[in-house]
Amino acid sequence: MGKLGLDPDVVRRARRLAARAAEPIIDMARTHTTVSVERALLRLAGLSGADEGGTPWVNHLADAVRDQVGIEHGVALPVWDALVTGPHRTLRELAEAAAAGQAAFRIPEGADADAARTAAHRDAAAGIARIDARRAERDRLLRTVGDPPHPWIYLIVATGDIYEDIPQAQAAAREGADVIAVIRSTGQSLLDYVPEGATREGYAGTYATRENFRLMRAALDEVSAELGRYVRLTNYASGLCMPEIAVLAGLERLDMMLNDCMYGIVFRDINPRRTFIDQRFSRQIHARAGIVINTGEDNYLTTADAVDAAHTVIVSQLLNERFAHEAGLTDGLLGLGHAFEIDPALPDSFRLELAHAQLVRELFPAAPLKYMPPTRHMTGDIFAGYLLDAFFNLAAVMTGQSIILIGMMTEGIHTPWLSDRDLALQNVRYVRNACGRLAEDFTPRPDGFIAQRARRVLAESVDLLERICDDGLLAAIADGTFGVTRRPPDGGKGLDGVAERADGYYNPAIDILEGADPDLAGPAPAEVTA
Repeated sequence: MGKLGLDPDVVRRARRLAARAAEPIIDMARTHTTVSVERALLRLAGLSGADEGGTPWVNHLADAVRDQVGIEHGVALPVWDALVTGPHRTLRELAEAAAAGQAAFRIPEGADADAARTAAHRDAAAGIARIDARRAERDRLLRTVGDPPHPWIYLIVATGDIYEDIPQAQAAAREGADVIAVIRSTGQSLLDYVPEGATREGYAGTYATRENFRLMRAALDEVSAELGRYVRLTNYASGLCMPEIAVLAGLERLDMMLNDCMYGIVFRDINPRRTFIDQRFSRQIHARAGIVINTGEDNYLTTADAVDAAHTVIVSQLLNERFAHEAGLTDGLLGLGHAFEIDPALPDSFRLELAHAQLVRELFPAAPLKYMPPTRHMTGDIFAGYLLDAFFNLAAVMTGQSIILIGMMTEGIHTPWLSDRDLALQNVRYVRNACGRLAEDFTPRPDGFIAQRARRVLAESVDLLERICDDGLLAAIADGTFGVTRRPPDGGKGLDGVAERADGYYNPAIDILEGADPDLAGPAPAEVTA
């Protein structure tokens, strides 16, 4: 029995409704593909690099296939048929020929199709085996270097220059950070390609590239050995290249990825259909790689009122949970997000926040919840901001949150200096040490303000889920249910990259990830104790 006295029948009803609301979206994702899903297969199979103008070879190859035969059958059959029957022996050679207009593609049949399937499966399996090896490497390091206890302290680094990010990340780890998030350059989510190489110019963030992933992972491994605890690395698998970035994260042993079912739709105006289809494949990769996803419900509360819209956070979390489970993620990999964004001028704001945070904790007891600090009501008064961050840290400890993104007293003023981060880390260390295991002692009165507020938010969540089941999730998004912003199902960026799968569609990576090949069944995802 939890501390809030939630009715278990109401909780079960909420989950059943979330499953019903999610099912049409899951069906759509199972029967469609996108250019990014197909490019992700090419990346798994080993194709990397870009031409002199920066266009990745995976884009050249996937675009040539789409122009000639479409992507309804997937790129695997036409690409590997060309490799088996043509003069080009590697994906790179074929991509260069395709870029020069010197490669022809077809949908093979009969024995030719069988040969293409065999070759594509071999190369996709090799890529997934590389992801498996990186996951096993993480497991070994956690055993030998050591895994820090919860709550993990999560800190953002974002200079735009990967070579500046590295020393800042290492310094933050030495001051107590357990998770380093390298925030992406503004607008990268809207690029329909993944940049290549190490980057030194980014706006309010650093580009997510495979080489940047590799450099930061190596730097954090170095500082992990120095400190005697494993320091995790986070980036963003969102936007128009969500599946590809997920693959690169698995290949370079990232530990967490921002991956939300609706963030790109609401806040980046990416087409809803494209987002949901890409999301399913990306989460299948995350499940295979043992990567904890972080969802983005905290963002709703930057545009909608944190009290009035509290139930939309719960609904989104329940939907994220259902989509994640269907894609193979276990509870131990669900870093569901929420945030401390209630207006501090509101009477009983802290009690309301405790009700919301405890409700999330009890609804998802096995999930490593990610709790976000105040941002919307940070005014530039650094003293008030530092106090507000301390209240956030206190709420996190009292309600047993798993991952705490530390707040910055200079939020909204400038990109944090190292001194800002040091003070923020001091704040959270003080609260965590002073409170100890306070969560064990925090029990709201059964019929008091906090418990009643939590039960009301849960009831409002059930009501909203019932409406979504009646009208459809795409209609709810179009009506501005989440984060106030309206996003129609056929609007936004990237819809032209969506295709309904034809009979005979083939993607060997999906077959392997869904367990169609028993010889390549993946390891059970590592559990993260909440």
